[in-house]
This record gives sequence, C-alpha cells and structure tokens, in this order.
Amino acid sequence: MSTVSLTLDGDRAHVALDRPDKHNGLTVEMLRDLVRVARVVGRRDDIRTVILSGNGPSFSSGLDIAGTAGDPLAVARHFLPIPWLGTNTFQEACWAWRRLPQPVIAAVHGHCFGGGLQLALAADIRYAAPDADFSVMEVKHGLIPDMTGAVTLSRLVGIDKALLLTLTADRVDAAYAERIGLVTEVTADPRAAAEKLADRIAARPPHAVASAKRLFDRSWHAGVRRTLGIERATQLPLIVRQALSKN
Repeated sequence: MSTVSLTLDGDRAHVALDRPDKHNGLTVEMLRDLVRVARVVGRRDDIRTVILSGNGPSFSSGLDIAGTAGDPLAVARHFLPIPWLGTNTFQEACWAWRRLPQPVIAAVHGHCFGGGLQLALAADIRYAAPDADFSVMEVKHGLIPDMTGAVTLSRLVGIDKALLLTLTADRVDAAYAERIGLVTEVTADPRAAAEKLADRIAARPPHAVASAKRLFDRSWHAGVRRTLGIERATQLPLIVRQALSKN
C-alpha cells in the first residue's frame, strides 16, 4: 500500500503524504514512494500543475527516526548517491519535485518539521495555514538537514536565518516563516489558495511555464555571464516554437 497518494483532477495532480496517524512521519518506504510518484507525474504531459499536501493533522512531522532506525541496512543502502542523478534516496525524495517541469505548490498545515520541511521547501510555492509550525530540527537529533535543505534554505533565507533555524532547532510559527521567506504566503485555506494559483498557472503556455521554472532553477546562484547564457539557451526554443506555430 502506497504511503503517498496521487489523484488526477483534469490537468492537475494532487499528491498527498498518507500516514495521517503518524503525522506523515517519513519512512524509507515513503521516501521511495515520493520518488516513484514524482517520476510518474514527470512523464505525464497532460499534467500542468502539482499540489503537494499531507493527509491528517499535519503536513509532515519529519523523518520517522524510530521507523528508520529499525532497518539500518536499508538506511545505509539508500544513503548512497545515485550516480546519474547526484542524489541519494533521501535527497531525491525532495529534489525530484524540483526536477519536474510542472510547478509544484505545497499546501502546508499542522507540523512541518525536519525532512517534511525540506520537502515543502523543494516545492516552487508554499502556502501555509495560520496554525502551521515549522522546524529545522535535525540538529536536535545530532544530525544536519541533508534532504536538500542546504540548497533550498540558501535560496530562500539569508545564511544568518538559515543558521538560526538550524542551530537552535526552534519551532517557529507561520507568521515568522512568512516574514523570513520560508513560506510564500499564510492563508486561512492553503489548499484553496493552491487550487486558485494552479488555475492561473494552467492558463499560461505550458512550455513557457516549464522553461521559466528551469531558468530560475539553473541560474539562481549563477554569475551574471552564466545566467545570461542560460537565458538565451532557454529562450531560443520558445522563439522557434512561436515562429513555427504562426507558419
């Protein structure tokens, strides 16, 4: 039985973490399911947007330490990087959503801790409920944020805020998370906000949407010269497509 559900609604994919009784604590099985579902979505040209959420009282309480500690061999096996991707299973469970051509919108409620937060940060846009709370809690367990958190935190908040969140492992509320850029917007109904945004994005040309996402992902921390080169390389196929469509 999958711990991650995929529901198609027209041109939209609803992806939900589905261990509600455990506040969607992440197991190795769940990480594999996240990678698998992302690959299914990525192969579907008819899917325009993705909404990522969690069933039950929380988006995700983070890595299920007790569940993963019971199978150290599986943890070790999935910690090894996949050569052609440059990520291991823990990282790919998050970064697979960043790789998708479709925009991914996270709708966050309840707890969003540790690996769950890193999954939400891998989405392109994050809506959060007013009562949601967040924590980069790995240091509390003697670890570091290693499910792509070093990349996403560095893109969203300054190094001082990233260190403050990481070194203290403090829980912060949604208002603070919005103020520092950890979430895009706090709203009473994050799922409804995600649906409305998905409708607006779906009204735009899909190739331009995918190209814009790829442009920013590839160039966000690049130098000016490289960024301008990426701009040109991304724009040229769109110009050609537009020209051909008019002939």
